[in-house]
Amino acid sequence: MTTSTPNRMPALYLSHGAPPLADDPVWPRQLAEWSRNLPRPKAILMVSAHWEQAPLAVGATTTVPLIHDFWGFPERYYTVQYPAPGAPELAARVRALLHGPDMPVQDFPDRGLDHGAYVPLVEMYPEADIPVLQISMPTLQPQQLLHVGRTLAPLRDEGVLIVGSGFFTHNLRALSAPTTPNWSIEFDDWGSRALQSCDVDALLDFRHKAPAGQLAHPSTEHFAPLFVTLGTAEDELNNQQTTIDGFWHGLAKRSVQFG
Repeated sequence: MTTSTPNRMPALYLSHGAPPLADDPVWPRQLAEWSRNLPRPKAILMVSAHWEQAPLAVGATTTVPLIHDFWGFPERYYTVQYPAPGAPELAARVRALLHGPDMPVQDFPDRGLDHGAYVPLVEMYPEADIPVLQISMPTLQPQQLLHVGRTLAPLRDEGVLIVGSGFFTHNLRALSAPTTPNWSIEFDDWGSRALQSCDVDALLDFRHKAPAGQLAHPSTEHFAPLFVTLGTAEDELNNQQTTIDGFWHGLAKRSVQFG
């Protein structure tokens, strides 16, 4: 039994891939189909693995540029555009919800969307006609990110799609492996089962509880956005579905919808 309401937007955790995701024969279609099955959001709030900033920072709210925060790719990946409208009203709501002595908020008005935000959005909402706001992760501590998500949860009842964007496994050694590494398969299986059983305590301690946890995430920034998503959906974790699974260059691309 859940407490979801008819007008509440789902909350998402997705594996965002790298810029060459656009060339994959399957993944872009999976993302596009996912978005077609979602209610149309009034605005999108992105939390990406690629922006750590403390105190929590609110990004651009008028013109929203792109940050091509990657190196060594063909030139065409640096010419991608995503001219989404800014979301100043959403930014004001985020500040109002989060601001307090225990959670200060700062503004980065020139900070646009990094590839953890725009790469999936290009596939999911290619018209770029929905206002988008990105905020930073002020910490990588799972419990604190869960608290951020709990605080932002009311936005879901206001038509905001909250998206935690990471990668379900993220050790770039997989890119040179001839087959999908066992550590990626083992972690993905463990994570899937922990999500299905709503074992938030195990997920919070994933580096120690999961098989190959430290191999799957030598650094934790790509799993961390999951905890913001979990915090926004804490009262309806049973109402979840895995929308995308499988592997991409050895990394688990598992993506989950709550609500």
